[in-house]
Amino acid sequence: MLNSYSSADKVLLAVDCIIFGFDHQGLKILLIKRDFEPERGKWSLIGGFLKRDEILDNAAIRILSTYTGLQDIYMEQLHAYSEIDRDPVDRTISVSYYALINIENHNTELIKNYHAEWFSVVDAPNLIFDHNEMVKHAIKRLRYRTSIKPIGFELLPEKFTMRQLLELYEAILSKELDKRNFISKINSLEILNKLDEKDMQSSRKGSYLYTFNKEKYEEKLLNDFVLNL
Repeated sequence: MLNSYSSADKVLLAVDCIIFGFDHQGLKILLIKRDFEPERGKWSLIGGFLKRDEILDNAAIRILSTYTGLQDIYMEQLHAYSEIDRDPVDRTISVSYYALINIENHNTELIKNYHAEWFSVVDAPNLIFDHNEMVKHAIKRLRYRTSIKPIGFELLPEKFTMRQLLELYEAILSKELDKRNFISKINSLEILNKLDEKDMQSSRKGSYLYTFNKEKYEEKLLNDFVLNL
C-alpha cells in the first residue's frame, strides 16, 4: 500500500561538504582524516548525517559551522549520490554541498582538533567512497558559476587587490585570463569599492585595495546576466 510507512525500506541520508578556500598558492580544499572504520586513517570530505528535526540546508550549515567555526557561509547544494554500494556499512544516500570560505577567517584550532587539513585541489590525496567524484562535480560547478556570475569573493580577505582577484579567478578557472579584459569586465559590474588605501607589498608604487559592495553583489547574483570570462 502507498500509505504503509512501516514496510518501506529505511536508508541513511548523509550530507557531504566540499569546502573551498584560497590563498596565494591557489585554490584549496579542506579534508579530514577519518578516525573510525571503515577507511580509518584515510582522507575524506567533511560530512555528517541528517537529523530528524532538520532540513538539508540546515544540516550543511551545522556541519560547516562545527568544523570551521564560521557562520553565514556561501554554499550551494550540488548533487545526490545513491549508488547502492557507495557505503560498505549501510545503505546511504549522500547529498553534496560546496562552500566557499576565507582561509584566514576559519577557526584553526577546530581544524586541528578534527584532524583536518587544507590541500591544493591539484595535489589533493585520493578520497574514500565516491568523494573524488563529488569534488570533480563541485569544481566543475564552481568554474561554471564563476565564469558567468560574480561569485568567489568569499574566498578573499575583506580588502584585496585587483591582482588577488585576478589570481583567484585564474585559480578557479584553471586558465590564464587577459588582465585588461578581466579588469574591464569586473569594473563594468560596479560591485567593487575602490579604497584610498594601498597594498605596499605588491610593488614599489603599491596597489589599490578594494572591497566588494555586498548589496550590488547580491543584486547581480539575482539578475539574469552573463559575465563571460
